[in-house]
Amino acid sequence: MPEFSINDAMKNFMQKSRLKNGVKTAAIEQVWLEIMGEVIAKYTSKLQIINQKLFITTTNGPLKSELMFQKPLIIERINEKMGPGTVTEVVIN
Repeated sequence: MPEFSINDAMKNFMQKSRLKNGVKTAAIEQVWLEIMGEVIAKYTSKLQIINQKLFITTTNGPLKSELMFQKPLIIERINEKMGPGTVTEVVIN
């Protein structure tokens, strides 16, 4: 039986687990605050990453419009912080 480090075992588990999206969702909230700032984070009520799509929920109309224009920048910044390919699309509700 081959030996694995704990780190390798955890990476393997996360790649195969349905928990992967939940872990990314938990991490995105901190990253979102860092890259977008307190004001924008305050007006976004829900963030989720599901299958490389970032879902952003906000009830603020002007913010929703601004985020629509910033989609490419949001993808770039999140992938810089969380790793390449983490997010490939942004959906704003």
